[in-house]
Amino acid sequence: MSSPARRYAAFSKQQAEDGPELTRFQALYDFSFDEFQLRACRALNEGHGVLVAAPTGSGKTVVGEFAVHLALAEGRKCFYTTPIKALSNQKYGDLVRRYGAASVGLLTGDNSINGEAPVVVMTTEVLRNMLYGGSATLAGLSYVVLDEVHYLADAFRGAVWEEVIIHLPESVRVVALSATVSNAEEFGDWLTQVRGGTTVIVDEHRPVPLWQHVMVGARLYDLFVEDDAGAGPGKRGQAHGERAAQVNPELLRLARREQWAPPGGRGGRGARYRPPRRPQVIGRLDADGLLPAITFIFSRAGCDAAVRQCLDAGLRLTTPDEAAVITEVAERRTADIPDADLPVLGYGEWLTGLQRGLAAHHAGMLPTFKEVVEELFEAGLVRAVFATETLALGINMPARTVVIERLDKWNGEAHLALTPGEYTQLTGRAGRRGIDVEGHGVVLWHPGMDPAAVAGLAGTRTYPLNSSFRPSYNMAVNLVGQVGLERAAALLESSFAQFQADRAVVDIARRARRSREALAEEAVSCDRGDFAEYARLRKELSELEGAAARQRSSARRAEALRSLQTLRRGDIIRVTGGRRPGVAVVLDPGLSAASGKAGRDSRGGRRAEAAVPGGLPRDGSPLPLVLTAGRQVKRLSVADFPEPATVLDRVRIPAAFSARSPRARRDLASTVRNRLAAQPAGGGRGAGRADAGEGPRPSQPQPEIARLRRQLRRHPCHDCPDREDHARQAERHARLEREVEQLEAAVAGRSHVIARTFQRVCAVLGRLGYLEGDTVTPDGRRLADLYTELDLLAAECLRRDLWGGLGPAELAACVSALTFEARKPEDAGPPRLPGGPVRDVLAAMVSVWAGLAAAEEENKLAFLREPDLGFAWAAHAWARGKPLESVLGPDLTPGDFVRAVKQLMDLLGQIAVAAGRDTPLGVTARQSAEALRRGVVAYSSVG
Repeated sequence: MSSPARRYAAFSKQQAEDGPELTRFQALYDFSFDEFQLRACRALNEGHGVLVAAPTGSGKTVVGEFAVHLALAEGRKCFYTTPIKALSNQKYGDLVRRYGAASVGLLTGDNSINGEAPVVVMTTEVLRNMLYGGSATLAGLSYVVLDEVHYLADAFRGAVWEEVIIHLPESVRVVALSATVSNAEEFGDWLTQVRGGTTVIVDEHRPVPLWQHVMVGARLYDLFVEDDAGAGPGKRGQAHGERAAQVNPELLRLARREQWAPPGGRGGRGARYRPPRRPQVIGRLDADGLLPAITFIFSRAGCDAAVRQCLDAGLRLTTPDEAAVITEVAERRTADIPDADLPVLGYGEWLTGLQRGLAAHHAGMLPTFKEVVEELFEAGLVRAVFATETLALGINMPARTVVIERLDKWNGEAHLALTPGEYTQLTGRAGRRGIDVEGHGVVLWHPGMDPAAVAGLAGTRTYPLNSSFRPSYNMAVNLVGQVGLERAAALLESSFAQFQADRAVVDIARRARRSREALAEEAVSCDRGDFAEYARLRKELSELEGAAARQRSSARRAEALRSLQTLRRGDIIRVTGGRRPGVAVVLDPGLSAASGKAGRDSRGGRRAEAAVPGGLPRDGSPLPLVLTAGRQVKRLSVADFPEPATVLDRVRIPAAFSARSPRARRDLASTVRNRLAAQPAGGGRGAGRADAGEGPRPSQPQPEIARLRRQLRRHPCHDCPDREDHARQAERHARLEREVEQLEAAVAGRSHVIARTFQRVCAVLGRLGYLEGDTVTPDGRRLADLYTELDLLAAECLRRDLWGGLGPAELAACVSALTFEARKPEDAGPPRLPGGPVRDVLAAMVSVWAGLAAAEEENKLAFLREPDLGFAWAAHAWARGKPLESVLGPDLTPGDFVRAVKQLMDLLGQIAVAAGRDTPLGVTARQSAEALRRGVVAYSSVG
């Protein structure tokens, strides 16, 4: 044990290394920093940018807060960016409580508070727009914190993070905070390339250990056990990420047990396993001291239903005193909502659930309701939350336990298994630092579950970060306007997307180079002559012979098809191919849907046409229904006739004949046998017969094939005794050459891929008149102010004055088609539209979109989705002052409505700027946004 003097000396040395600011900063916290936090803060202190990749809940935001501290200490600015408004609001509240409202601002699109403060919290899109607009607010900026920077993999919004990183001034230090990703070093290398010195710090240690469990019925089993540990439900398993552990053998035995099989399975009729009901799950967790818990249910309706089920079961997780506190908080936070709106918002049931410690949390809820749930959960008053996966990507809301109901989720088209990355995000919420000694992840058992697969999800701690960057029309005009075409293309080449593509190209190019070298070694040498030329002749001859064989086969199939088309009911034919060749009699020629139906009737319901409606295959060829000599009824196709069908004779089939009757089949088969026996030898009518010497002959290939055969025989290498060895070597050479060509094509396809896309974008803009070489036209400058998914369509509507003369409500309805996108468009019926000029304007907008889509297709682009008219009526009604109850419906929840209106208001504000604030359209756009800003839409709280 060291002496007090030595300990003091070490402390003094550490303080000297950390410097006064880091020492003062640490004093603000009531816990000691982890090593990864200290390393990151020291790197910032030394003037470096940092990338910190660490698990959820590990405290990496401390590093971002140190950047805020340094900016204030230096008298400079720090922007703290987040991917979602709720997280911005939460971080704003945290920083205001520490540094005071005068030093901290908020810019999210919904809120603009003290935007010129030295510390401003904002969404990442706001910072991107500032950079393109050359905002004066950027003056004095020294630090930018990119919280949740792994969002750059998001398919829809990810490009924004790369735009910010690329376009920030060189003097700004970037603090990138990411979940644990497997290629953090690669991302750090890119940051160093585009931003200069960047220290990469990866920490995979969870400050709160995570224990993984599987709940089978009412019993909790550890997912992992140590080799010498027991396997029962009462034994503790292995904390995730610690010493090597194995999958619990008891779970593996459960997976094999026959009683979990569905009724009627091979193992006999056992009891079908049913997962525990949601109240039972929460009750078990409560009994084991594992609350508060978040249960992830991949359905909004499922989350709401879970709360109702717990209420109906009489579950209560709070005391009367706690319920009183909950009521006071809920009533205070919702005091501004008119009483008339409360019933349609489901306020009563929501409050009842809160009072019992239960709540849902999903995007369909009113934002105010979600914020109350978050506040009460963080205070420990709400103890069971049922949430969709969006919570795992959003605000800081840790729990002691996370429950995952199912390991697959519906993506709108199919049920997809959770990825290791998604599983890590969900379970990352388990374990509250400074509160819980350990966190718990619980997966509910379902029939067919593979414990080893669950272990694979739980054992994969990281996932790769892949860029989703692509140039947009708005990005193109902004870049060209700032730096010109050539420099803009070069800037885009510095994106993480191109960086990753180039790294992949390096590996592919290396393989192509090695294959090319091996190709030279495989060259064939023959002392009789040029074997490469001989191999080329052999290949050419083989290809021509193959083509001739395919042509002959096609000709025979065409003859067989023609012969089937002439068949009639009662024809006795010879079947020369298929499984049962021999004699058969035609019951139904299978030439039409009507005959197909008759064939089904005659077969007693064995619907051969079920897979091919109407009795015809997709290519329209006949499918004759026949009775074979073995008295079987079957459907034939052209594949059963390698030669044309030969009609041997004909019999009359009674109209009352039914293939269901064994006697009728026997009698008809006997009639056929007797008819054929009465024929003279070699008899038969011969209809449909084709002489083997007749029919179309391939005319072109034949002389060429003969010429090549003669040339091959005359070649010097033809008589070489090692000819076949040389031929095999030549084939290896040809195969290797094909591989080299494919690799080189892959290299060419990945090189400069972003720049090529940018050139195609600029080609569309040039054709439409938004760019003229390096010059951005007035129309292009309007496009530069429109930051929306359908930016080019919005600009075209402005240019064509489609919205001129509309009133505020009518403009809201039309512009909503550019911002709204239904969650389930495949289920949507015809949209409800307001009357007046809105219908004609929307039709014109769709027509303009079709023209733009055609221009994109010509340039191999597909950026613009079709406008969605599904929100037009709701936007129009709300802007005209209709009550909330008349606007909401089964397919439009309060949360979706508020979010859709706020997105619409944001675009209306952009349109006002692009059109000119004092122009008639600019005035109408502002009036429209103000008309929408009322009621529940205006209840956006901060902090």
